Amino acid sequence: MTGILQFLKGCGRQIKTGNRAYFAWLAALSVAIVIGVIAYVHQAQVGLIATNIRDQVSWAFYIGNFTFLVGVAAAAVLLVIPAYVYHWGPLKEVVLLGELLAISALAMCLLFIMVDMGRPDRLLHMFPLIGTPNWPRSLLAWDALVLNLYLILNVVVVVYILFQSYAGKETNKKILLPLVLISIPVSISTHTVTAFLYNGMAARPYWNASILAPRFLASAFCSGPAVMIILFQILRKTTRIPIKDEAIWKLAELMAYAMFINLFLLGAELFKEFYSQTQELRYTQYFWFGLGKHRALVPYAWSSLLASVAAFFIFLVPKLRQNWVTLNLGCLLIWSGVYIEKGLGLVIPGMTPDTLGEIYEYRPTLVEWSIALGIFGVGFLVFTILVKISVPILAGTFKTSGATPASH
Repeated sequence: MTGILQFLKGCGRQIKTGNRAYFAWLAALSVAIVIGVIAYVHQAQVGLIATNIRDQVSWAFYIGNFTFLVGVAAAAVLLVIPAYVYHWGPLKEVVLLGELLAISALAMCLLFIMVDMGRPDRLLHMFPLIGTPNWPRSLLAWDALVLNLYLILNVVVVVYILFQSYAGKETNKKILLPLVLISIPVSISTHTVTAFLYNGMAARPYWNASILAPRFLASAFCSGPAVMIILFQILRKTTRIPIKDEAIWKLAELMAYAMFINLFLLGAELFKEFYSQTQELRYTQYFWFGLGKHRALVPYAWSSLLASVAAFFIFLVPKLRQNWVTLNLGCLLIWSGVYIEKGLGLVIPGMTPDTLGEIYEYRPTLVEWSIALGIFGVGFLVFTILVKISVPILAGTFKTSGATPASH
């Protein structure tokens, strides 16, 4: 017990120490969070009428961000499988950072669900026994279950690895390996259940595609690693973590395969919609070409496609994906492409036109942007604090007295 208290006190000291850039970053995140809190208080007081969410488009900006971030969290499995199943050294050294990113992304996912519900007390209804979910029939309740389970697994794995390293002890494979292996199907299930949440709605033909779950996973394995690659470069320059080039190159190579699958599945879905020419084509047509004068999403649709295709060709060519300029450009392109695809491109066309044929042109309000800014501020703050604690432990500078750095 004494060792745990010393560990927690040491974590607090690590968080409170840093250079000017560190505290400036914390200040910027604090400002973002304050803006988000003020906007959310306003929304809680007046209701969701403060947003542009209406009966016609009842899922919008918040759920789009939630869907994207589930993919970022699930992408940690792209590090876990090569590291722990195939024991590939360079990725095993950075897999902990992927788990830290997953924890931060999951925290943002749960916050986006909460703000989308309008009132915070409604979040209690998502939990069995405590609330009143339509359990086990409700897919939303299943989604909340797998997200919280994945969050708990990542927290347990991260805390165990860090505490053992702090104490100078080797991790016990009989404890760590089962947790890591369990996290693989749970990680995949988070995005699979989220996809089922969409395509289980028979009244929304745009989402009624059996390949939606594979598309979700393929796009997650594009956007999540794109975030990781940029973060790895930042951490390598600002911390003592020895992140090898080989780890980044391998991640970029895996992204190229995922991009091909994502684009192939998108093409298959578009072929089915436009070749069959059924009545439900109007949802896809609204997104890609517009319906009459309603063309608000058309620029976003083609921008997303062009960004994804350009990123695919960058990552397909080894010389380009191993050049830092083109690599980072490709990461930004694929991040933008998938963010639009799983945000505006997924949620809004699924509800436009609505079930009565009305076209409501949805655009996020300043309140929605402000709340989203605050939630992203919370996510980045969580990741920053976790990294601030983890780096000195992994480097061996933050440890219990007399301990030697231990590998995991």
